[in-house]
Amino acid sequence: MTITHQDELDGLKAIGRIVANTLKGMGRALEPGMTTAELDEIGREMLETAGARSAPQSVYDFPGATCISVNEEIAHGVPGSRVISAGDLVNIDVSASKDGFFSDTGATFRVPPLRPAQERLCRDGKRATQIGIAQVGSGKPLAGIGNAVGRFAAQHGYTLIRNLASHGIGRSLHEYPEEIATWPTRQDKRRIEKGMVLTVEPFLSRGGLWASEGADGWTLYSEPRAPAVQYEHTVVATDKRAIILTLPG
Repeated sequence: MTITHQDELDGLKAIGRIVANTLKGMGRALEPGMTTAELDEIGREMLETAGARSAPQSVYDFPGATCISVNEEIAHGVPGSRVISAGDLVNIDVSASKDGFFSDTGATFRVPPLRPAQERLCRDGKRATQIGIAQVGSGKPLAGIGNAVGRFAAQHGYTLIRNLASHGIGRSLHEYPEEIATWPTRQDKRRIEKGMVLTVEPFLSRGGLWASEGADGWTLYSEPRAPAVQYEHTVVATDKRAIILTLPG
């Protein structure tokens, strides 16, 4: 989607705030001993209270209101009976729609006690996302996002999952520009337009290169097996900088 009117920006800001608040609320509620289904129910109630619809459910018939991925699961984890334990890495991905506008956000949470390697990976995962967002501006190359994230990853000894891309969003969950690489690429010659709405969501890993589908047909795992984190925002390109839509408030 490319924004052309203020009411479109207002609608996107509204749903962006809803998914951000839902993610924040789920992160605060996260504790050892709860199941991923219980955590998902908190997200479901928050979205419904705000008048929003879960995008994975409404668009893809996903068996959960949110995606919750634990440890070896890196994305699209199905909420269920899995019990969250101390020391786990838990990725929560929240996407939803309201009044015809979609937004998407996510973060990886650490369940204490924390190990130094986990803390570094999460800290640098956040940095990678911010580096990617800094490349979003009208007239800039879309490939600049992945190239900048790739330089950061290489400098700090990380790998990137190379088949989970960022994407356009706005009037639907996934739309043009599709398959925005968050890893280095020379093939993509597309440019960012003023008002373009997209996600920035690199998957930073300590050895993982690809995402492979599990037996349930939804959950994704890193190949080779390795820890991975993801932090995601929905942003709008302007002449000066990116507007981050998915901030709580």
